[in-house]
Amino acid sequence: MKFETVTIKDIAKALGISTSTVSRALRGSYEINPETKQMVQEYAEKMNYRPNPVALSLKENRSKAIGVIVPEIANHFFSQAINGIDAMAYNCGYHVVIFQSHESYEREVANTEHLVSRRVDGLLVSLSNETDDVSHFRQLQEKGLPIVFFDRISAAIDTHKVVANNRDGAYQATRHLIEAGCRRIAHLTNASWVSISKERLDGYRAALQESGIPYDENYVRYCHHGGMIQDEIEEAIAQLIRLKQRPDALLSASDRLTTGCLSTLKKAGMRIPEDILLVGFTNLNVAELLHPSLTSVRQPAYEIGHAATELLIQLIESKKPVLQFETRTLETELCIRESSVKAV
Repeated sequence: MKFETVTIKDIAKALGISTSTVSRALRGSYEINPETKQMVQEYAEKMNYRPNPVALSLKENRSKAIGVIVPEIANHFFSQAINGIDAMAYNCGYHVVIFQSHESYEREVANTEHLVSRRVDGLLVSLSNETDDVSHFRQLQEKGLPIVFFDRISAAIDTHKVVANNRDGAYQATRHLIEAGCRRIAHLTNASWVSISKERLDGYRAALQESGIPYDENYVRYCHHGGMIQDEIEEAIAQLIRLKQRPDALLSASDRLTTGCLSTLKKAGMRIPEDILLVGFTNLNVAELLHPSLTSVRQPAYEIGHAATELLIQLIESKKPVLQFETRTLETELCIRESSVKAV
């Protein structure tokens, strides 16, 4: 049996009045007398009338949809950020359309084109690990499409941005390892041009410098696929282990890299924390259940997604051009567990 929706025309025909009268009555217009307004609204409720969202979007020139592009939904950080995005969007009457770049610049561009073809009202973007050219976003912004970046951002585009305090998170993690007695602290991170890589490397270097430990680029390894390829992590770890002075600690700079490090170090016969201490940026919910439990820098992912969506909706609904933008920085939390505590 086909489900038939009730339209304004159906209501007008049943009540013997014009469609424009029905439309104004449903909107509560002062032009319609109270008796007619009540009659229309009661009949619409009885017949379970619901406005056609497609018709409304055409009339208002809005889709009430927000496009979201993230590297990977399965990443614990991004899945939590998407929860924040969805909660704010729902509360404001928007729905979200989510695409994954899988750390690919080419897919990011294709995703962007597809979302624009679906007439989304704005974009929330966390850049892929391969993206060092953001001209595809700049062109859209110049045409008037609201865009907000979160987590992985671009300095080349002036708009709202929401990030974690990556520098301080890496600084606190490195300080913790130094206080544990480590002096050869390695750093495994994403591609060098990614914003979070730069900020976390800066925090790592600042902690070393403050403690009088020389920065040694031999202890830094970049994974250009952001941990999506396990072989890349294994090769980076192998290079570190082969150093004449093997690292006594490792700071891993992203969710995927951190979980990959755990398995790779164990596979290489390295005991944590007996042979090497480990701290990682990760929002893994079961970090304390791992063996050993994982010391982590936890980011406020839900709050980042929530704030980014709030700022995007402000751009979408602004009655005049927005010329001043803000970058919101939310604090991280260092959760100390067994992987970074030396046995006494």
